[in-house]
Amino acid sequence: MRRGPRRSWPAVVLAAVAVVAAGCAEFDDSTAATDWRAAPELSAESAPQPQLPEIEDSPTPQGPSSSETPVPPPEGCTDYDNAVIATCLDTVSALAPLPSDGSAVTALAGERRSGRVFLVGTDGEKQEFAKLDTTAAGDGGLTGLALSPTYAEDGLVFAYVTTDSDNRVVRFAQGQAPKPVLTGIPKGASNNRGALLPGADGALLVATGDAGRQDAAADPRSLAGKVLRIDVSGQPAKGNPTTDSAVYAHGLHAPGGLCSTADGSRLWVTDQAKEHDAVYRVQAGEELSVPAWTWKDKPGVSGCADWTDMLAVSTEGAGNVQNLPLTEDGSVGGEPQITMDGENGTAYGRLGSLAQVTGDVAVAGTVNKDGGKPVSSDDRVILIVRQPASGSGRD
Repeated sequence: MRRGPRRSWPAVVLAAVAVVAAGCAEFDDSTAATDWRAAPELSAESAPQPQLPEIEDSPTPQGPSSSETPVPPPEGCTDYDNAVIATCLDTVSALAPLPSDGSAVTALAGERRSGRVFLVGTDGEKQEFAKLDTTAAGDGGLTGLALSPTYAEDGLVFAYVTTDSDNRVVRFAQGQAPKPVLTGIPKGASNNRGALLPGADGALLVATGDAGRQDAAADPRSLAGKVLRIDVSGQPAKGNPTTDSAVYAHGLHAPGGLCSTADGSRLWVTDQAKEHDAVYRVQAGEELSVPAWTWKDKPGVSGCADWTDMLAVSTEGAGNVQNLPLTEDGSVGGEPQITMDGENGTAYGRLGSLAQVTGDVAVAGTVNKDGGKPVSSDDRVILIVRQPASGSGRD
């Protein structure tokens, strides 16, 4: 049991992700959902702020408690925090929200070290969805998940995994063996982590680590240390800066996450380098050498979410969310405001992934069993409802 009795969930709409369906291998589509429909957009201007399932006298994930009564601590795998939608996982390093009719939030959650993928959500217990062969050496393992745009028909999921010989992108469906999509991404003693993001134009964006070789990030012949843009068969996507090359941008070292606006007009990638942590605004064909923001104290940036006027960046070292204000042209307009640190919202420890569900809702995964201080219900998947940030940060 992951939490208390099941509670009602007010409507929260879920934006569908966009990746073109795979065409190289045939998969049984019997596992696919069949009743997905497009959900209306929810924004602060057009609708009330979405709320979490009601639990008496409990706080919201990014705001202080409105009551003096604290949330009871977890009891085994039961977590009484209304923001927690799955418990007793291990190193949740990858998340992919599923299409929904808006009545619930459901996502695939991937464990970095085991390669297991679970179906988790607000209206049921977690269910094992797939088991991928992977090795977690050198911070690798299962570190990225993304859905096919026609997931409702084909049930296809893409994953970024580390194997004994390389880092690679694979695709799979529930009950089906994974198929390779893009192989030969260099593997090293460190910096094997990667991230996936469905592009608004149907391409798949892939952030790769430099495998412990900083020079590889600048080498146009290497797939390491890059943002790649491929089609679902693993070939360079049409419109890339260089014809017949998957490289879209270069200069990464240990990327934590990719995120963008819904229309894809703004693309971000987080990165952990030796001298600082950074977030970059990605432009086609450019070297990632001038960060949009840097953290000299290296909080361990991981996932991100573009809230239109704010960029939320989760951290696995500091265990908080850093909210960067954005100007109208998409530039960072000030120091990050800190939330989910125990003072400005509930703290959940090390946050290893972050995936945007709507313009106001995201899901995050904890990695407390990997160097943190886990509680009995860790590792967890947490629902984050956007609220006004408070606190301050450091450059």
